[in-house]
Amino acid sequence: MRQIPDFQAFMLPLLEWLADGQVHKFSDTTAQLAKLQGLTEDQCREMLDSGSQTVVHSRIGWAKSYMKQAGLLMYPRRGFMQITERGQQVLAGKPQVIDKALLAEFTEFREFIDRKSDKPEAALCNETQPQSATVTPDEQIQSAYNEIRDCLAEELLTNISSCSPAFFEQLVVDLMLKMGYGGSRREAGKATQLSADGGIDGVIHEDRLGLDSLYLQAKRWEGTVGRPEIQKFAGALQGEGAHKGVFITTSGYSKEARLYADRVNSRIVLIDGQQLAQLMIDFGLGVSTRQVYEIKQIDSDYFEEL
Repeated sequence: MRQIPDFQAFMLPLLEWLADGQVHKFSDTTAQLAKLQGLTEDQCREMLDSGSQTVVHSRIGWAKSYMKQAGLLMYPRRGFMQITERGQQVLAGKPQVIDKALLAEFTEFREFIDRKSDKPEAALCNETQPQSATVTPDEQIQSAYNEIRDCLAEELLTNISSCSPAFFEQLVVDLMLKMGYGGSRREAGKATQLSADGGIDGVIHEDRLGLDSLYLQAKRWEGTVGRPEIQKFAGALQGEGAHKGVFITTSGYSKEARLYADRVNSRIVLIDGQQLAQLMIDFGLGVSTRQVYEIKQIDSDYFEEL
């Protein structure tokens, strides 16, 4: 009986399934790919050791996530997939296989890998070396955890990009409340009321007593936020007599924008898309716990004989 393919082996069949250019539901695609791969019903029901999902669902999910990072497919809406023009071009080249080596030809995928490599433990897990010979089990767990977290962050940003600007502004308020700013959601409600000058999206208490306030700007943008937008925000803060501001975007900031934010009299904190997603994960906003693993160690005190 054929073994369940690894996640890279699912990449080419998945992209070929999407080749018609239509929007496909992920759950339907999983069932179809399993059938095309000749997997038995027992194999399709085989669960991960964690019991959180089936092996097939997990592996196709990782194939999907990696190809999305490389720009071969996209998520037009939650739970659905569609091939991109780049994906069609890859298929036109009639590849024998699609794997991480092929995906590394694309800048976006290399940047995704580089972001993981910035973490200290990732350097210990260099894929050019036999992993079991270079890292401890603890380091392998940490590396896998970070990879799952990075992919989750990308999915969060994808979901946010499909939401309305009003929803994004409320998301920012919810995040600030999760982080301990403001009081209740009702008390923070004015944070979504646009000010007259258009340079401030709202205000939220820095603490529950309202002793100081943070002025917010939330931009659900695709492109890079430049210095002019930060200058506008700084001017709006000055007009309000404010000293603290938080500018949050789903994209990133230019070097000039960051330098300007560091120099102005008002303290302005810039949060880009990656930081936003990581904060949402840290504070449990828009995410839920799928599985908890406990790592045990010896209790030395127990084995001490009197």
